[in-house]
Amino acid sequence: MGIWDKVKEEALNQFIEVIEWLDESKDTILYRFPVHGQEIKNGAQLIVRESQAAVFVFEGQVADVFGPGKYTIDGGNTPILTKLGAWKYGFNSPFKSEVYFVNTKQFTDMKWGTSNPIMLRDNDFGIVRLRAFGAYSMRVADPSTFIKEVAGTNAHFDTEDIDVQLKRAIVTEFSDALGEMKIPALDLAAQYKEIGDAIRDKINIDFKDYGLEVTKFYVENVSLPKEVEEAMDKRASMGALGDAQRYAQFQAADAMRDAAQNEGGGAGLGAGLGAGFAVGNQMANAFGGQQGAASTVSCPSCGKANAPEARFCAECGGKMEVVKVPCVKCGAELREGAKFCSECGSTQEKQKCSNCQAEMAPGAKFCAECGTKVEEAAPEGE
Repeated sequence: MGIWDKVKEEALNQFIEVIEWLDESKDTILYRFPVHGQEIKNGAQLIVRESQAAVFVFEGQVADVFGPGKYTIDGGNTPILTKLGAWKYGFNSPFKSEVYFVNTKQFTDMKWGTSNPIMLRDNDFGIVRLRAFGAYSMRVADPSTFIKEVAGTNAHFDTEDIDVQLKRAIVTEFSDALGEMKIPALDLAAQYKEIGDAIRDKINIDFKDYGLEVTKFYVENVSLPKEVEEAMDKRASMGALGDAQRYAQFQAADAMRDAAQNEGGGAGLGAGLGAGFAVGNQMANAFGGQQGAASTVSCPSCGKANAPEARFCAECGGKMEVVKVPCVKCGAELREGAKFCSECGSTQEKQKCSNCQAEMAPGAKFCAECGTKVEEAAPEGE
């Protein structure tokens, strides 16, 4: 080094007038201001911009944190001087301190994802393996804690330096949240926002120890294994074929289209129509026969069609359950409430003794009160 270079360097060391940081990157979290020998001259100007914090570290300890604004480093109005106790030579001499600028803005579009599938128990598919990915935004909430716990003495610290650690914490909390919420795999897509909010709250409990805060958390996709997705596609296809009649029409229309494109003309048309109708009719019989038999149940009282699980008729309010009782005369099984036997035609209503008007038990041959024969008794209401 030449003599003039040395003189120039010493001059710069003694006349530091402005301490500031202009961030030209997009991912720098912390930057240590290059003070030669860590000497800061009394009267220097400290400029802290919006979304920044300046942290003074003296003898390995955080001395003070400055928010946005312009400050003069002197012995009268700077709180840092009372904490450092570094003015051994009076206010005309420099003091030694490290100055760190911390970027407190939100770092957006940070990616996360599961490197390995997450094993979960699902009511529809049993045990499934889920993969998920998304994005999140975070910022430094406590610059002092961040320097103590994460950055340390690094002169430059960006998002890549902590990205792996943050992803591990996110995946752990994501797995735990899914297990606690017990959302069926088929309903996950409708719960992305709720899942994201729940995971963000859990993550912030861990990130607080780093001086960080997750401001936004997004779940972009939760995917199932290929074989499970194929099973879901088949189930959806079967649901689309619920109307067998329309399926038959669709098959016939396809056959007509193919026949029209066939050079064989009429022969192709006849064969195509025959195949289309045959397949359509088979599908209609297969689906229609199974679905029609179990789709409705007739009311035993009024005959109105009701859903299979209905307990009372939607038309007359009668019970859908049929209770069988024996005929009072021939013993044939009858529906409860029947007035006459379908086998012998005998009335099923209670009778009264024609002599004493006492009620008689069904099938009784004599009145239990006066001994009058049943043949002489008359039905109630006559």
